[in-house]
Amino acid sequence: MIVSADEPIMIQHVNDCLKDSPSVKVLVATGSYNKDGWHSMDEGMKNAPEFHRPEHVNDNHDISLLYFTSGSSGNPKMVAHNFLYPLGHIVTAKYWHNVNEQSLHLTVADTGWGKAVWGKLYGQWLSGAAVFVYDHEKFTPANILAAMAKYRVTSFCAPPTIYRYLIREDLSQYDLSALKYCTTAGEPLNPSVFEFWKEHTGLDIHEGFGQTETAMTIGTFPWMTPKPGSLGVPNPAYDMDLLTNDGRSAEDGESGEIILHTDKRLPLGLFEEYYHNPELTKTVHNNGIYHTGDVAWRDGDGYYWFVGRTDDVIKSSGYRIGPFEVESALMTHPAVVECAVTGVPDEVRGQVVKATIILAKEYKDVPDKEALIKDIQNHVKKVSAPYKYPRVVEFVDELPKTISGKIKRVEIRNKDANKIEN
Repeated sequence: MIVSADEPIMIQHVNDCLKDSPSVKVLVATGSYNKDGWHSMDEGMKNAPEFHRPEHVNDNHDISLLYFTSGSSGNPKMVAHNFLYPLGHIVTAKYWHNVNEQSLHLTVADTGWGKAVWGKLYGQWLSGAAVFVYDHEKFTPANILAAMAKYRVTSFCAPPTIYRYLIREDLSQYDLSALKYCTTAGEPLNPSVFEFWKEHTGLDIHEGFGQTETAMTIGTFPWMTPKPGSLGVPNPAYDMDLLTNDGRSAEDGESGEIILHTDKRLPLGLFEEYYHNPELTKTVHNNGIYHTGDVAWRDGDGYYWFVGRTDDVIKSSGYRIGPFEVESALMTHPAVVECAVTGVPDEVRGQVVKATIILAKEYKDVPDKEALIKDIQNHVKKVSAPYKYPRVVEFVDELPKTISGKIKRVEIRNKDANKIEN
């Protein structure tokens, strides 16, 4: 444990806690403080032996950090990244967050989540930008907006969940005139949120896509016109394709799994392995291909549109329905604050679409919930397509989420499966 000698009260606090801290073996204080069992860092550095280069020279592919995946589709996996990983985020910061040496950038992300190093460390510093850190134990939208206004944040990145709560505040009460650029990643952004933010701030939200296992792989870059709901275009550092179920490259308008070709070269930012688990690593990275497990389709302009995780796609009466497209339709209904769409087993259709919804406060006490459900179902039929509407609707107070704020649809599916079995 290291403590500043300039803070004697801290040394006293540590000493008082030692009886309850049996794992503490060494006490070090900066400066010349050297008593009561404490070692002086200054004296230790002064008297340290001459440095000798170790025989083992680090390789770029040595492990530099480990991150857990969010666990949105199963148990979290420990992702090992090498020493080249930070360079992969130059594109993330410079050409997606659009930062420069005059930027004050804020990314809202817990440090236990891979997005923290996407937006709080490597790429931003390598691009010369200053990083704004806002520490909070509980997320309060008004406090975030007040901090952005007070400290004149110039670029902002947050997951869609955060934007959904920010737009429910009175944005006109905050001076966001310093804010010049906004981005989002972590899960798809509903077009309705994009449009509201644009209307009230004048700023587009530039979406991006990537995983704990990668740097940003798809993004809406500064020189592009954003298409609300689209992830953007592939990062040129990656050799990307969409792979159909029968193993061919998907045509424009056809859904396929996002994959990265690695047979010619390993791109910067791609993980080394799932730590000490070669078998699991081979399930996603083999034969020169990294499988993301995410499904998307590409339009004629080359923009990618997210459909869902491979295990989230709903197969109903021969149709393949992506949860996100239904959720986007639901989010345009005034009663819906948040929602999650999953598949429920059905004897006739194989699966039917289920919507788990958090209602806006003004709709929570509506007496006729069945009429509200019917109105929501008809709304989805009109906004998307008749076969995509949720045949099952459940109202809840909260949705199961990972620590990073991603909705755990797998938990909803498992809960429904248990209900059927019992």
